[in-house]
Amino acid sequence: DWNLSRSRYWGTPLPIWRSETGEEACIGSVEELTNELQKAIDSGALSPEQQAKNASFLQSKGTEAFDLHRPYVDEIFLVSTSGKVMFREPDLIDVWFDSGAMPYAQFHFPFENLDKYPQSMGGTASDSKTSFPADFISEGVDQTRGWFFTLHAIAGLLFDSVSFENVVSTGLVLDKNGNKMSKRLGNAIDPFETIDKYGPDATRWYMITNAEPWDNLKFNLDGIAEVQRKFFGTLFNTYNFFALYANLDGYKVEQFNRVPREQLSELDRWIISKVYTLVKNVGEQFDGYNPTKAGRLIQDFVCDDLSNWYVRLNRRRFWQGEMTDDKRAAYETLQHCLAAVAQLMSPIAPFFADWLYRNLTDHVRAESIEKNTPFKHESVHFTEWHTYDEFWVDAELEQSMQLAQDICSLVHSLRKGHKIKVRQPLTKVLIPVLSDKVREQIEHVAPIIMSEVNVKGVEFVSDDSGILKKKIKPNFKALGPKYGKNMKAVGEVINAMNEEQIREIERNGQVTLTGGDTTFEILLAEIEILTEDVPGWLVASQGSLTVALDVTITDELRREGIARDVVNRIQNLRKDSGFEVTDKIAIQLENNNAELADAVETNKSYICQEVQAVQLDLVADLNGSASEIEMDEFLLKVKIEVV
Repeated sequence: DWNLSRSRYWGTPLPIWRSETGEEACIGSVEELTNELQKAIDSGALSPEQQAKNASFLQSKGTEAFDLHRPYVDEIFLVSTSGKVMFREPDLIDVWFDSGAMPYAQFHFPFENLDKYPQSMGGTASDSKTSFPADFISEGVDQTRGWFFTLHAIAGLLFDSVSFENVVSTGLVLDKNGNKMSKRLGNAIDPFETIDKYGPDATRWYMITNAEPWDNLKFNLDGIAEVQRKFFGTLFNTYNFFALYANLDGYKVEQFNRVPREQLSELDRWIISKVYTLVKNVGEQFDGYNPTKAGRLIQDFVCDDLSNWYVRLNRRRFWQGEMTDDKRAAYETLQHCLAAVAQLMSPIAPFFADWLYRNLTDHVRAESIEKNTPFKHESVHFTEWHTYDEFWVDAELEQSMQLAQDICSLVHSLRKGHKIKVRQPLTKVLIPVLSDKVREQIEHVAPIIMSEVNVKGVEFVSDDSGILKKKIKPNFKALGPKYGKNMKAVGEVINAMNEEQIREIERNGQVTLTGGDTTFEILLAEIEILTEDVPGWLVASQGSLTVALDVTITDELRREGIARDVVNRIQNLRKDSGFEVTDKIAIQLENNNAELADAVETNKSYICQEVQAVQLDLVADLNGSASEIEMDEFLLKVKIEVV
């Protein structure tokens, strides 16, 4: 039951008039009230004072003095059908009735705007083109017995309908330790100061991606700073990279004569496939009222796929001089990715998204308006949502590239853990494969792996070769909820798994084990597979993927590693000296170490190409005019000049 009336003064008056004998009238509109007022005046049943007050109220209609609230509405007197004077019931309507009536009150329905409501409610719109019921509603969980209820209650009473189709019930914003914020505890955070310092987009992105809307959020300012740096900083730098070289080359977004798909590089086709997959997945999350997963998908794409993989592995294509079809394809691909990200992120970060969209499209706005292309809109918020086109999706290529990313991640972790820098080339990485398909997928991206982790080759061994020894551990955190009191028995059968059973769970994702009279279905996520190091190799595993890195460094590899370090130091010196990216330089390097000189002479052409040097000379003495740079056990004395 809903106790509708409230004994208060401010609010919406109950439109009910009652006589002393219990007769009642409920008034449904101003027009009906006006008619009943006039009837009461004409009835002769009112006192002169009552008649005067009714007449005064009628005269105020259509003026600023017209007011249906207390005390004015209490001075209206009606007359029942039996001729008795009726007085307004002094109580008010519960304020939640006002809120519940919002879907109709906002458009003054049913007196106006019939075209906004379906015919089943007395409107004139078709059921597919109506503002009622609402797609979704969002409020705190405390509204379950408040607004959420009253909206449905009124809709059900009046129209036998729900008022909204989905509800997003939000959790609470707590402090970083999970405590309720309060001034008394001194743990409250001023939202206006936060927005002034970090900006609305970074604040909103942090709040939406850190916890799903229906969960409580442990609010930490450090988290906003991390979002600024990790996501917005990465996206900003990616755009700046594009803008820098596009401006140098005079590149203009080409909307029509674009490089055809068959001429795109494999990395181009991969990142475009990822864009369309992202469009599909983000759209599904937004449609499912889960902006948290949508934001995380966008963030992972920008940081992991676009910036850390595509741009980094394609930098040389932007550096090359003339505008070849390959270079134009790189520009077109990166522009497409950035424009898509601008649109996908716009519901969460509207200001940054609009800034990015305008920077990418302002220079083709006139052409877009003339030719009616998607970039005709002044703001990203006016654009049509990015469509999903299966033609551009290559699931096999995405799987291959994911394997490449996972393998590179494992190799980088091995290098980092054993302090072998990436600039030091190594001979090879060895990968046990579970099937011919996995081998083909890795072979497809082997050149990318070799370049990324700086190895000379990728080799494969069958998983049953015996070269790598594996052992297994139960993942008790995953097994506990599933097996409870049988955990000890499950742990014993897992520890007793032989190599064939380990290969089976790696291939199929599960294995059936028997302990005593009990059979257990063990999933890959419920165990940890560890691979033992082999002398001269470092080994790492992730799920069913294992890599072994040959860490033997020959003299030739050592010289190449030194040359790469020299390149790194000269590039940093170029930047510190304020040189333009297009500047050609001449280098003089003091010959103060035989091993260093040998490495430079052996790899001279490589060094010159990387640092855009037209001349590299080893000299006996630079007479104090050199920059001195520490490089591991060497002291690099170098002088560079623009030529």
